[in-house]
Amino acid sequence: MDGTMSLRARGLPASAQNGKEFPGSLLYKTNMRLPKRLVAHRCVLVLCIVLGLLGLVMVSFPLMERGTSKPVEWHINPAHKQRVHKYVQGVLEGQCRPSSTRHSLLARLPASSLETQPFLWKDVPLSDDLFLYPPPFGFKGIRGRVEELLKLLPDSASVVQPGNTSNKCRRCVVLGNGGILRGLGLGTLINKFDVIIRLNSGPLGEFIDDVGNRTSIRMSYPEGTPLHWMDTDPQTLFVAVVHKSVDISWTSAMINKLSVPLWDWLFFWQKVPSEIPLKPDKFRLLNPQVIRETALYLLKYPAPKPRLWGSDQNVPTIGVSALSLASLLCDEVSLAGFGYNLSQQGAPLHYYDHLSMSFMLQQTMHNVGKETELLQSLVKEGTITDLTGGIHCSFCPS
Repeated sequence: MDGTMSLRARGLPASAQNGKEFPGSLLYKTNMRLPKRLVAHRCVLVLCIVLGLLGLVMVSFPLMERGTSKPVEWHINPAHKQRVHKYVQGVLEGQCRPSSTRHSLLARLPASSLETQPFLWKDVPLSDDLFLYPPPFGFKGIRGRVEELLKLLPDSASVVQPGNTSNKCRRCVVLGNGGILRGLGLGTLINKFDVIIRLNSGPLGEFIDDVGNRTSIRMSYPEGTPLHWMDTDPQTLFVAVVHKSVDISWTSAMINKLSVPLWDWLFFWQKVPSEIPLKPDKFRLLNPQVIRETALYLLKYPAPKPRLWGSDQNVPTIGVSALSLASLLCDEVSLAGFGYNLSQQGAPLHYYDHLSMSFMLQQTMHNVGKETELLQSLVKEGTITDLTGGIHCSFCPS
């Protein structure tokens, strides 16, 4: 009687007690499966809601960015364009100074930087200091993933560094995506540099008159990589920059021509490419020491600390990191398309879209002011040259 009353108080029929007395009965099995099904369906529903919300965020983020942009009017003074061309031509025809950029940077770097290599190779053991910090400053906590990725990459003895076709003095140009490139018509001159490093998704196509069509290196992380590959240079290398653990998985998938696991997609803040049409031997993994040296010694940022949310603005932009990489590959390094002049908020941010300079005020990850100070000092002391004058214009009228 007490059992029947108890069941009725819970809203179940008294006959349910019979199911307990006869565990093999159909009624007992049905009663036991029902709560399990409800829990399973509830978990599936919650997962679907979470995936749906994340999908909306990923889709709406780029749409919001594009939706706020309007065509930016930009006019190039013909006299200024002529000065730019004359200056770049002079850089190309001048006496190349062997190891000049790296030698100057080493004055700002620790003694250990003499041994820094640009990339990681499968035949070179990983040093312990690579695992002191998490990405992008190191590989702390993801050693196994890194070692598996390196198995897919070439060994150090089987490849030739970009532009290293002879013992001649080599010149690199790191091509930023700045709107200052728009209308300058530097494409033909840019193509004459020995090594051309392009950043993130900076496109070619209709913009080749301004930015050229040769690519030695495209350096990027998953979210910054072009969704539709446009580099046609057969010698192009893709240099993967790791900002988080899933970037390792994504790079492995790109090399193996496999789909990115569904779970990994949840950790990308915008859509990433599903393929990169390059052979496996054209992939490289950036040595995180390059980013760490840039942050801690060139920019003098504090050592990274664990954070639950937000950023300390201690992550260098990929452009400044590319400068450090270029110093390891070439004798002289030049920049083009660099410079954020926040006083001209109506100026174009990029050479390829309609965003204005004011958009940079919304970003919080990078310390643009600190980077500008560093680049200005490097240009003034002759460590690097600024071909387009966005950092420090040495060819502009006073």
